[in-house]
Amino acid sequence: MPWEMIKENLAAVLPESTMSLWIQPLRIRQVSEGLLELVAPDRFFCSWVQENFYTELRNSLDALDMRDTELRLAVADDFSPTMRPSGQKEGQLRLPSVPRVKQSMRPLHPRFTFAEFMVGESNIMAKTACEGIANDDPSLGRCLFIESGAGLGKSHLTHAVAHKIMAESPSTRLQYLTAQQLTAEMVKSIRSNSMEDFKEKYHNCDVLLMEDVHTLSGRLKTQEELSAALDILIGQEKRIIFTSKFCPRNIPKIEPELLSRLSGGLITTINPPDLQTRKRIIKNKSDNHTLQLDEELICFLAENIRGDIRQVESAVIGLKAKMGLSGRDRPDLDMIKEVISNIIDTTDAVISTEAIRDFIAKQFKVSPDELKSKCRKREVAFPRQVAMYLARKFTDQALAEIGRAFNRDHSTVVHSVKVITDSINRSTSVRGQVDLLTSKIRKQFS
Repeated sequence: MPWEMIKENLAAVLPESTMSLWIQPLRIRQVSEGLLELVAPDRFFCSWVQENFYTELRNSLDALDMRDTELRLAVADDFSPTMRPSGQKEGQLRLPSVPRVKQSMRPLHPRFTFAEFMVGESNIMAKTACEGIANDDPSLGRCLFIESGAGLGKSHLTHAVAHKIMAESPSTRLQYLTAQQLTAEMVKSIRSNSMEDFKEKYHNCDVLLMEDVHTLSGRLKTQEELSAALDILIGQEKRIIFTSKFCPRNIPKIEPELLSRLSGGLITTINPPDLQTRKRIIKNKSDNHTLQLDEELICFLAENIRGDIRQVESAVIGLKAKMGLSGRDRPDLDMIKEVISNIIDTTDAVISTEAIRDFIAKQFKVSPDELKSKCRKREVAFPRQVAMYLARKFTDQALAEIGRAFNRDHSTVVHSVKVITDSINRSTSVRGQVDLLTSKIRKQFS
């Protein structure tokens, strides 16, 4: 049978542990002239085999004079008895040689690995610290807190940590979830009188990866349970990564006990990438989608898409679709302008924090120097906070850069954004003012 012969060839080049873990669970769904289709337990398993062992599988086919045979990997529709180790109950497939441990993970993106992460000055510390956590290297500590805006790579890094740990140490008791999921799970456990199971799960894990910790704001019971879990995990030197839009001390309505634990390890910020890093990100994304872009087009995209990296992905996918519909081999500048006009506000590319600061000063009848001064009177402080809020909205400048335009540091910008956001939610008057100023800025700089 071809599959048995292929496995014999693979056993000669792959370690026994790899064969047991990744090759033996594969089963044949279809074999015919020109096609060999293998099935795996889930999408992650499929992606991992495709990315790491496809070459070996292909070489084994070639060695059996099956060069023209297409090799296809798919997810099993259900777990057949042959795919489930004997004695294992219905439920999630347990990989061979892996002990029965309680794990829970968010679905992992196949491309969110360390190899795919583009490093620059804005994120090198975060990437280095995450690699240390993944490699169980304590030199940068066991606890990491990553702060960044949306689409700058914090989820990519946590996915990469999970990928590496599960590939190299599949028996690791890893819990990867968002803070919202933790709250929902806790509420469900309270209602079902199963809090002991909840506590056992999070008190006895080896690695805890938790995203969006800022959403715990005001959720006192969840904060209490997380603090208790962290006491145990930190005491046992377990590995922990948190991500958030804000650094710990700027998360509102957070209990001092939890704040202390969140701040107990390395805290690092991922800022928007610089031009050169953005160019490398665009080149990598376009290569992944087999999209040919010359240097001029890459530069244009990098100069106009400056913040959320998801916008780069959206632009590349849009260009690929546009080319498919038009029947063209590669995009031109006009096509790129058309695609990105639906993704970004074109005013974002030319407006600066200084321009917004001066514009707001004029609207509130104060001087730019007053906004840069240490004056805390409301007639100066409020316009300053509004200007910082709008600078954050209309530019992709780092918090520290915005702060420098007002002779302040990044923490003041974070505080100002929070104050204005809360005021908009509470006061129709403030909301109306900000909406009017937003409209005026769009007209002024269009």
